[in-house]
Amino acid sequence: MIRKGFKMKLYDGMEAEYEKRHNELWPEMADMIHEYGGHNYTIYWDKDTNILFGYIEVEEEERWAKSADTPINRKWWDFMAPVMETNPDNSPVCVDLHTMFHLD
Repeated sequence: MIRKGFKMKLYDGMEAEYEKRHNELWPEMADMIHEYGGHNYTIYWDKDTNILFGYIEVEEEERWAKSADTPINRKWWDFMAPVMETNPDNSPVCVDLHTMFHLD
């Protein structure tokens, strides 16, 4: 598995809505994540900065990258755009983080 960490940012006052939407994650979105090799997906929220820290394990980088172009993923991005910073295509502004330390 390849461990990936990244950060995103919520709009002010949108933490409850963001959490609600993820607690009600569409089954077809969860299926897509697994189909494209994503596992152990966790998102944390820093309430002082509204920064989200995401962690996911993926089987293959190339396969995981293809998940961005699926119709369900595009629909999810459109759904989430009102609550977080996004790019012009509604993909979340996402910054990959460099692993500084890992211990099994």
